[in-house]
Amino acid sequence: MSELRKIKRALLSVSDKSGLAEFAASLARHGVEIISTGGTAAALRQSGLTVIDVSEVTGFPEMMDGRVKTLHPKMHGAFLALRDDAEHIAAMNEHGIEPIDMVVVNLYPFEETVARDGVSLADAVENIDIGGPAMIRSASKNWRDVAVVTDARLYDELIAEMDANDGSISLETRSRLAALAYTRTASYDLAISSYLARQLSNEDLERLEPLNPLGGLVFIEADDDESSEPVAADRPDDGMPEYQILELAKVADLRYGENPHQRAALYEDGTGGIAGAEQLQGKEMSFNNYVDAEAAWNLVNDLDTLGVAIIKHTNPSGVGTGKDNLEAYERALATDPVSAFGGIVAFNRRIDAEAAAAVIRVFSEVIVAPDFDDAALEVFRSKKNLRVLRANVPRISGSRLEYKQIGGGFLVQDADVHDLALADLKVVTERSPSDDELKAMLLAWTVCKHVKSNAIVFANGHQTLGVGAGQMNRVDSVRIAAVRAERFSLPLAGSSLASDAFFPFRDNVDEAASFGVTAIIQPGGSIKDDESIAAANEHGIAMAFTGIRHFKH
Repeated sequence: MSELRKIKRALLSVSDKSGLAEFAASLARHGVEIISTGGTAAALRQSGLTVIDVSEVTGFPEMMDGRVKTLHPKMHGAFLALRDDAEHIAAMNEHGIEPIDMVVVNLYPFEETVARDGVSLADAVENIDIGGPAMIRSASKNWRDVAVVTDARLYDELIAEMDANDGSISLETRSRLAALAYTRTASYDLAISSYLARQLSNEDLERLEPLNPLGGLVFIEADDDESSEPVAADRPDDGMPEYQILELAKVADLRYGENPHQRAALYEDGTGGIAGAEQLQGKEMSFNNYVDAEAAWNLVNDLDTLGVAIIKHTNPSGVGTGKDNLEAYERALATDPVSAFGGIVAFNRRIDAEAAAAVIRVFSEVIVAPDFDDAALEVFRSKKNLRVLRANVPRISGSRLEYKQIGGGFLVQDADVHDLALADLKVVTERSPSDDELKAMLLAWTVCKHVKSNAIVFANGHQTLGVGAGQMNRVDSVRIAAVRAERFSLPLAGSSLASDAFFPFRDNVDEAASFGVTAIIQPGGSIKDDESIAAANEHGIAMAFTGIRHFKH
């Protein structure tokens, strides 16, 4: 390790005291002199450690309810002084400043405070840390001489390095700690900025827009032209947030990305979901495993009854519902048993041994479920490479934002969490759907939302029969879905069909009728809706409009 620096004096001042006593005891074991503030000093003394108060170093008491304690030349001079600079050394000697080699600071819990319901502006402001960020920035600027620690999760590795190097820390580690520290203060300042911006009126925001260093505010507005596309009646019209904070913690490096020549890693934002799922067994998850598992988990949790989804390359090869997991899985598998090979299987109920035994008869990459019986886990252990994930986090909420990176920036949108209510359906044909047809229509519609556009799904009341995904025109999606059903001897006569977007021409209806479809569910909104409705009436098909589009790119 290069340029090792012995840690002789350390400043500890933390809000999150997780692991603090153990870390400080390890520093003391290496002969490190510990300086501390208020509550941190009290906690360390309770643990039996010897601590020097900051006031003893500065010659000034903590004042103004603790707002002023570390903002002093004897502190910041101790952080910023270059150890090999003669002028800096002379200044330290003249003013009685002793160098500090490690700064351990985590900040007032501003983000947690403003996340609470009903928090007042006064409470929020009181949790804006001043001295903490100042110390972090000073120490980080002098990372060649000072180690700055901003997260309790770093304690163990730092003590391990000190144990291996007689109480010293390397230049490489100090530089990495500085980068992490500046990232932390940047996210902290952005959280404060975002919160205070939300306190301003729209008039204030418009007035300040030219001063915004991020290039202005971003809003999504409805088009003023007479678009033929349906618009959701409940779409919010108050714009997107001016700033959005993304705090990501690296969980693991992955073997590679979508392809072996691409680097990849998993980062977690703390909200759960597939990134936070518990892997119970199997090989390490790959980039593609995570992407497909996310698609499977989102789909199966959109079902309003017990169900199973099998996913290949983010598209469902089959979805089934039933009285139990086994029945639902067998129906999902029957849709396309060939494509199911090497797929991801997701359940929305606790998996039992009977279902587990059926699943392992077909090679799968990943099994996802909210929970597992012990007997089911025992069955899965017979396939040691099979990845098994427990993802017991509820479905995503309507407040979640989604991001898509483009050159030079990001597109941001609300997550598509729309649930279709029966009352929203508008039957537009002479014949209304029967109860059985309606059940099949709703299943097809739910699955269709999770299929890449242009998307077509054939279904009966308890399983998908054929899926057409990602085609450049909709009528080809109809034909592909039908070919898949016929390949596996799944009868389409009397089935229902869902389309993620409107039919631009009647040929889609004519094609569906040729396969025996008796009910269609689609958004409506085409300038040629009348032609599609007329075609449905000619074929005796019941058709309903949802008024909602589910494009998925």
